[in-house]
Amino acid sequence: MAEKVRIDKWLWAVRLYKTRTLATDACKEGKIKAGAATAKPSHLVSVGDHLTVKKNGFNLEFKVLNLIEKRVGAPIAVTCYEDLTPEEEKNKYKDWFVGKSAGEFREKGAGRPTKRERRDIDRFKEDRYGD
Repeated sequence: MAEKVRIDKWLWAVRLYKTRTLATDACKEGKIKAGAATAKPSHLVSVGDHLTVKKNGFNLEFKVLNLIEKRVGAPIAVTCYEDLTPEEEKNKYKDWFVGKSAGEFREKGAGRPTKRERRDIDRFKEDRYGD
């Protein structure tokens, strides 16, 4: 087993990103930090490193436990890192999603909303949800 692995390869291998290209792009955009420094795609990670990943509006934190270069199944990938993400960050999605799970309802046969009705609906949503 290698002592160090490229960060983009490791992020892809442990299934934090669907493709290695997405992991590389995230590094280039400054969304990955190793310790306090922004990591380039070629940054080498080793066991015990702390990584901060900004993904889909969430700040995820991980500690590297095992180094792998090849993509593995999800049950094995989970054993390669320790999730250090704070609970409030994990609950951010739940807090945002509360009250939005029900789909919108329109009476059968009412057809599509007119332009005026659409504006009224949009105003209502802005007042209610702050979009």
